[in-house]
Amino acid sequence: MELKRKYGLLTAICMVVGTVIGSGVFFKAQTILQKTGGNMPLGVVAWIIGGVIMLICSLAFATMATKYEKVNGLVDYSEATVGKGYAYFVGWFSSAIYYPTLTSVLAWLSARYTLVFITSVNPGFGLAIGAADGGCIIGPECLALTMFYLCASYAVNALSPKLAGKVQVSCTVIKLIPLLLMAVGGIVYGLAHGITQQNFTTMAQVGEGTVTGNPLFASVVATAFAYEGWIITTSINAELKDAKKNLPRALVIGAIIVVAVYIAYYIGVAGGATNQQLIDTGASVAFVTVFGNVFGNILNLFIAISCIGTMNGLMLGCCRGLYSVAVRGQGPSPKVFSVVDKTTNMPTNASIFGLFVCAFWGLYFYLANLSPNPAGWLGKFVFDSSEIPIVTLYAMYLPIFVMFMKRATEFGFVRRFLIPILALLGSVFMVGACIYAHGISNLYYFIIFAVIMAIGMLFYKKNPQSQLKKN
Repeated sequence: MELKRKYGLLTAICMVVGTVIGSGVFFKAQTILQKTGGNMPLGVVAWIIGGVIMLICSLAFATMATKYEKVNGLVDYSEATVGKGYAYFVGWFSSAIYYPTLTSVLAWLSARYTLVFITSVNPGFGLAIGAADGGCIIGPECLALTMFYLCASYAVNALSPKLAGKVQVSCTVIKLIPLLLMAVGGIVYGLAHGITQQNFTTMAQVGEGTVTGNPLFASVVATAFAYEGWIITTSINAELKDAKKNLPRALVIGAIIVVAVYIAYYIGVAGGATNQQLIDTGASVAFVTVFGNVFGNILNLFIAISCIGTMNGLMLGCCRGLYSVAVRGQGPSPKVFSVVDKTTNMPTNASIFGLFVCAFWGLYFYLANLSPNPAGWLGKFVFDSSEIPIVTLYAMYLPIFVMFMKRATEFGFVRRFLIPILALLGSVFMVGACIYAHGISNLYYFIIFAVIMAIGMLFYKKNPQSQLKKN
């Protein structure tokens, strides 16, 4: 059994948009303003720089997508450019660290903002730990709902992949509604009341010590993580109709949509509240100003749906992660994890593995980032598992871009050299930005990363029996 072509261009575009746009964009206006010292124009520049890096990297992989196609885009590109050994470790990293760390965090965020919406509509809703004391973040209801969302997302993706595609499209459309409303409504309101002009000409006051180092660099660091997730779309290239045409289109169109929506939303928020209000209160004050208190509460529901859509896209990658390794005859029990179910046309065993690894990283995230005494559980091995794995992924892009320039002799200067070089520089910047933002935590993450990759090395085979067809 092989994976069938069941997704169209719209689903692929929605995967790009849906996995990038999560909860962070709703609050980045506040963070960016703080990092820039209350300078709104500098914040717009930061969003543009982060968006350009994302767009250039997606263009580089879009070029590869027109040339290479097997079962999982990123692993395929790694194998075609650098080699089979490198492709194995990229696939192992994706299935054991990258996909599950982000998926588990998004399951928690989905649960958190579901409870935030419920308690905002019904303040008397009974939680074991009151909402004011963090019940929506660390309470047992939040943890139970996190597990439910994780299992439900697995069930939808592993048992009904077509339904998972429809969920992705629906969530993407729904999450764009508040962003576009704020973009249009905020710009109109801000121009009519002079707030936009005031924000772009007057700097707000920020607390002492808020701005550290170069404000533009620090603010671009904040946007870097808001733009992450688009590469996961390449995990369905074996299930995408006319993939060599539709995957490049999805990567480019999706990236352009994300960048345009982010910048328009940021400017729209600037029209709904003053810079000082945004720094002190966050973007919700702009929604309340433009649309009223009711919509301010409904915003939490949109955020929850946005997180669910992002989690669904990430779980889609989780379910296929180990399969892309096993179908090459690599990894633990390749005959078991390369099996495709006849009924669902999904790699069920690989999907179950993905769910269990998500549970492991979900437990780690709770102990490291939510428990009151993380050092008591993990010692010094405490890091933000929602962000630092991105450092490794961008680092893994580097040899792919270098070797693509060496091998892609059929392309002209722009596609063979210019775009990959710019993507290379952008990736280096992302790695540096993450190291700058997380400091010593990167070291403890790297130790855990090395252990997991060493485990993967135990299952590496020099002469695997690959099930892939040559193309």
